[in-house]
Parts: sequence; C-alpha cells; structure tokens
Amino acid sequence: MTVGSKMHQTLSSLEGAVSDLKTFALDTQDQTAKQQFSSYAQQLEGIVQGLRGRVNYVEQQEPTYKMQQQQQQRQ
Repeated sequence: MTVGSKMHQTLSSLEGAVSDLKTFALDTQDQTAKQQFSSYAQQLEGIVQGLRGRVNYVEQQEPTYKMQQQQQQRQ
C-alpha cells in the first residue's frame, strides 16, 4: 500500500469517526457528554481539513498519484 493510499484510507477513517461522534452527541441525553462529543467532532474535523489539504497538495504535485487513486477506485 502506498503512502497516498494510506492517506486516503486514514482520511476516510477520520471522516467516519467524526460522523460517529456527531451521532453520539445526538443520541445522548447527558449534556456534558453531548458537549464532549461535539467538541471531539470539531477537533477531528480540523484534523480532517488539514489532511485533506495535504492530500490535495500531493495530488497537485504528483499527477500520476491522482491517476493511480482513480484506477484503484474503479477496481
């Protein structure tokens, strides 16, 4: 697995974790837990934004990387 593939996989995992945290916040009646889950989701969203920016930068710098990612997604 290439570094690029790992970055995409990590990005997907983090996006899933953000979604889970938001769901936890909605599902709980405990206001303290609700605030914590929302805060964690916001923090992870910042990390996701940073990683997404890095992935975009890598794809712009190395067009063959982007083509390899598109080929892998088709398979």
